[in-house]
Amino acid sequence: MGDTVKKKAKEEEAEGEEQFQPVPYPKSVFFIVGNEFCERFSYYGMKAILSIYLKKKLHFTEDKATVIYHTFSMFCYFTPIFGAMIADQLLGKFKTIVYISIIYVLGHLLKTLAAIPTLGIPPVEFSLIGLALIAIGTGGIKPCVSAFGGDQFKLPEQER
Repeated sequence: MGDTVKKKAKEEEAEGEEQFQPVPYPKSVFFIVGNEFCERFSYYGMKAILSIYLKKKLHFTEDKATVIYHTFSMFCYFTPIFGAMIADQLLGKFKTIVYISIIYVLGHLLKTLAAIPTLGIPPVEFSLIGLALIAIGTGGIKPCVSAFGGDQFKLPEQER
């Protein structure tokens, strides 16, 4: 009789373990991380040569180029406040990511078009508008992507 009780306890223990099996790593996280990698790569790649572009191609002085560079950086790190408010109060994080990503791409497109001299587009104005759109875009999606990535995990069952 003692063996039967022990066997039954082991079976109940095994059933309990089956209920709390760790959930595999969510596949969608790899897409989110890949997208964020591409976004950060485009942002830092552009920012790395921004000062040189402002001085050599747009003919700003060293001081003016530095002011524009740091103002752009400040807006990139300030606009996530507004991105979070838009996502929480108006659109939700999915629509916010989509719509503000379009603004982000438009910013890069404007900067690219402004750098082509044969188009006859005013380069200074289009470059500065492009920088403003990039700042809105990068700040707008930054708080949403982090929350979106975190939502993919099911705790406490998730594997660590």
